[in-house]
This record gives sequence, C-alpha cells and structure tokens, in this order.
Amino acid sequence: MAAKRNAVTTEAPESSAAPGEGTLLALDPRLSKRVESVIPKKRHEALKWFGWGYNDSQFYGKDGVICFRGDKYPLAGCELPGFTKWVKDRFQLSVDPGKPYPQLPQSFPRPVENAPFLRELKGTTKVDHSLEGIDRLVRCHGQTLNDIYSLWHHKFNRIPDLVVWPRCHDEVVQLVRLAHKHNVMLVPFGGGTSVSGAVTCPQNESRMICVLDTSQMNRLLWLNRENLTVCFESGIVGQDLERVLREQGLTVGHEPDSYEFSTLGGWVATRASGMKKNVYGNIEDLVVRVRMVTPTGTLERECSAPRVSCGPDFNHVILGSEGMLGVITEVVLKVRPLPPVRRYGSLAFPNFEEGVLFMREVARRRCQPASVRLMDNEQFMFGQALKPEKSWWEAVKDGLKQRYVTSWKGIDLSQICAATLLFEGELKDVQRQEALIYEIAAQFKGFPAGAQNGERGYILTFVIAYIRDFGLNQGIVAESFETSVPWDRCSLLCRSVKHRLATECHKRGITLYMSSCRVTQTYDSGACIYFYFGFRCVDVPNPVELFEAIEHSARDEILSCGGSLSHHHGVGKIRTHWYRDAVTETGSSLFSAAKRHLDPKNIFALGNLLPLEEEEDHPKIEALPASSSTPPKAKL
Repeated sequence: MAAKRNAVTTEAPESSAAPGEGTLLALDPRLSKRVESVIPKKRHEALKWFGWGYNDSQFYGKDGVICFRGDKYPLAGCELPGFTKWVKDRFQLSVDPGKPYPQLPQSFPRPVENAPFLRELKGTTKVDHSLEGIDRLVRCHGQTLNDIYSLWHHKFNRIPDLVVWPRCHDEVVQLVRLAHKHNVMLVPFGGGTSVSGAVTCPQNESRMICVLDTSQMNRLLWLNRENLTVCFESGIVGQDLERVLREQGLTVGHEPDSYEFSTLGGWVATRASGMKKNVYGNIEDLVVRVRMVTPTGTLERECSAPRVSCGPDFNHVILGSEGMLGVITEVVLKVRPLPPVRRYGSLAFPNFEEGVLFMREVARRRCQPASVRLMDNEQFMFGQALKPEKSWWEAVKDGLKQRYVTSWKGIDLSQICAATLLFEGELKDVQRQEALIYEIAAQFKGFPAGAQNGERGYILTFVIAYIRDFGLNQGIVAESFETSVPWDRCSLLCRSVKHRLATECHKRGITLYMSSCRVTQTYDSGACIYFYFGFRCVDVPNPVELFEAIEHSARDEILSCGGSLSHHHGVGKIRTHWYRDAVTETGSSLFSAAKRHLDPKNIFALGNLLPLEEEEDHPKIEALPASSSTPPKAKL
C-alpha cells in the first residue's frame, strides 16, 4: 500500500534492553530505531481533521457520478457509475457535487489552565506541548458517527486544553506524576480511530484536560530473532510497524480494519482483532509483555517466558482497559517470518445460510486460511457496485459469468453471497489448504469466484471507511457495529438483528435504509459478526440521535440472541449501559477496585467501561509526594 511518509525526527532518550531477553539483535548501535511515520506530529497536515483517513483520499461527486481521488488505494482516480446507481436506487439520492465539506473553525473553546501544572511541565521536563486550537480539536474525538457529526456542526463545547508529546516511557512517568500531583485529567491518544467513543473528550470535565499523544513514541526498541520477539513503543502505527518488520523479513500479522492509522497501544487497550487472526492470533495471543504507567506506579510483568503460572496475568488487566488505568508505553510482541506465499481467493454461495454452514465446517476442522470472510447478499451487491466502469470486453465477460451463475448454476442473484479468502504460508501448505477449502465449499453448494475478487474484496476494506463521511455529506447517516456469537445462534442472530433494524425504521417512518452483515472471524465455538446500517437523513431532525436509538435497540437484540457486547471494538462510552450486566456486579466492582488502587484521584476519567458517575464516586487519595521522580511498581 503506497503512502507518503512524513519523517519523525525527534530523538528520544535511550531505552535499556528488557530484562530476560538475552542477546539482542541491534538494528543500530543504540539497540533501537526510530520509525519514519505516516502520521506527522501535526496530524492534520496528513489526515483529515473532520473525518476518516488521508487528506488527499476521498469520495466525491463529479457530473452526477461518484468518483474517488487519492493515489493510495485501488479505486484511485476511478469513476463509479455502479456505486452511483446503487446509492440512487437504495436511497433515492442523486449526487450533489456542490455540497461542501465543513470548514475548519476560526475559533476554539478557551482552554482551562492549571497554572502550577503548566509551570512545572515547562520547568522540569523537556516534553513538547501545545495550546493551539487545531492541535486540541483534532484530538478531542475518535471516529464514531456522533464524533464526526459533532465536529461538522461545531457541537464540541469541551475539547482538550493541552496536548503533550512524550518521547519515551520515562517522560510518560514524569507526565503522569505531574498530572496526579496537580489533579489534571489525562487522555491517552494514539491513532484516534476509536469507534466506541473511548477517546472522545468528556464534555462535563471541569479540570484541565491534557491529551497525551503517543505518536512520538514509535521506536523499535529491540528485536530478538532467536526468541522471535520484538519490543515496540506503544505509539507506532500499524502500517509503520509492519513496514519496519518486513525490512527484517518478519511480521506480527495483526491487521485490523484500522491498520493504516491505529497504534499498537490502542490495539492493546481495546483487545483488538485483525483480519488474519486465524494464523497469527488476536492481540492477546500476540502480546508477551506490556508496560503501563499508572499514578501509583508502573505495572508490568518482569518475565518474558512463554507462559507463567503465578496468579492472575496482569497483562490482562491492561488489555482492554481502554485508557482508564494508565498509559501503555511499551509492548513486547511475538513475530513470525514473512510467509513466502500469499494468495487470494473467493467463493460464491447460493445463500447466506449455506455460507454460514461452510464457515462452521471450516472452523470445526480447524483449517481456516489466514482470512476468510463471508458477506451477505446486501454486502455482496454493494461490493459489486463499487467496481469501476468496465470496458466493453469486460462487460461482455461479466455478462457471461452472470449467465453461468443464474442459468447454469440456478442461483438467485437476490440471495447469492460471497466469501473472500487469503492464504499465507509455504507453497505446499497453501496448495493443500486451498484444495481443502474449495472441497469443503462444494459440500455447501459453493464454487470458486476468482482470486481477483478475493484480493479486491480484502483491500477494499480500507477504502470503505471513507464512504461514511461522503454519505454524511450527501444526507445519509451510517455506521458499523459488531459482536461475537456461538455457532448455533449465528444465522439466527443475523436474521433477528436485521429484522429488528427494519422494525425500528418502520416505527420511526424511515423507508430508505440499508442493513447488511458479514462473518469476519471464526473460532471453535463461534464467530464474529459485523453489521452495517445506514438511512437517508435528509430533512430528519437529530439524525444521529435517531441512529443511536435504533442501534441501541439492535444491541439489545444482539444480547437477547446470545451475542456479546463487543468482539473487538471495546466498550468505550457508547456501551457502558450494558457493561455491568456483561461482567456481573462482582466483575464491575473488581474493575472499580483496581481503578481506585491504580488511579486514586481519577485522572484517567474518560468514562469508558464504567459510567462517569461511578468514576466520580470513588474516594480521592492524596497525590504522590512531589519529590517522587519515579513511582514504585504497582502491586494489585
């Protein structure tokens, strides 16, 4: 994936090798390497301030046709008449190329200033910081529909008051100590890709809010080839991490949909999952050790042995903590040699139910390729609509293929669905796996649909995220949400949630909407299901509130069908309503107790997991003495 690079040139203090790692492979004489990043310190110079992705990548209208600009994706420079027709048919909307995107505000909320904190920050540390309005604005939010809509309509009354850029673990220790001492709220900020409201600035916070931007903490600290482990600082972006490892012939293999912009620290904080988890595992399977700075000390496990039996694993206190307990600074990960062979494929099935049975059988036999994702008919047709305009010969070939599917295979195009495949590994292993997957597919009336469709479907994942902002510009509100569910309820949950969405739309007089789903990750006992939902909101008052009410009902339906609160997006602020029931009263109290111990003054008051009122209720404890330059390691 091509991308212009913006060098990060700030030098950080040196970091010592982790204990227990033996002889380390030096990538330079200091055992560490600063990584050139796709995201500059002034992130709005490369990324949109008002939405998703790169400044130069965007869907737009031209002469009534939807087009895509930008040179980083397969649709670069393409006109999309099929997508234009799909939007018109589905939402009765014609593209309005004259609709402007929002303009950057000329004024910003005045910052709340904690003078003693600022004075000590400037006098005792070398941490870069900014009070500039634009630096504060682009870090007040994540990527929820509510976040973006609020940005467009200038509804953020409270944005961070200060941005700081620590360069290493020790500088984070200094910052957390100062914030704790002066009762300043801290918001850890990585890639800003959260779709759960996790990094959205609390609107009722009266204290000074300081965003701790980890983008300058992006070094590869050490690499151990014998143990196949690597240590990165938490602020490294996914595509940067993979690029520097590929130069060494290695990979972590973790590719969430947000891989281009999300950070390692964010993956850990949200218990993220990637498209290739079948081979490499989810983030909890990849993490060996994590280092997190809290107001009462640094929490970490000393040993890097492959498995340790000495009570609860404190890595899992950090995994999924969503910024509520401290700042993740360094992560030790497993790595693997780059696979010599990478092949794409795709399958077509006569209906979604047959596709789900195929996915179940593949999981039962534990023969999943690196990625296998099943789309329902709505999503399949949407993907077809996103294809660029065809040449005459390509149109003829597509016509013949369609005739083959409908006439010879007897498949109803209103029911057909598809699965995309990615195989990675040694050539013989890939060939054996391909043969087995296609053999299993045939048992469920599936047939090969081509490698090109598989590759295109896999890569288009990164482009689809840009559609949300274009839709909002044209009068459509849309968002995704996900869950995980046992196999015996998988098809039922998909049907029930889509029926619930239709019912809720009907009750509210919404006639122009779409809902679709796909099965994205599979396990022995169940699968992850990803839903997309959107509706035409032209002349609809408070469209985001309406969307959230419908999504809330859909989440209730998910839970009633045996689905989880979240598979990989986390709880954030938008799902706190269900958190206590999901973990029981005892579990909620246990997390509250851990928070009170690690963050006694509640400086990480983000409102994630626990509702804000519960955070505010816990007793305050005096700050650490000002003379304490490095807090002791925390003990739970």
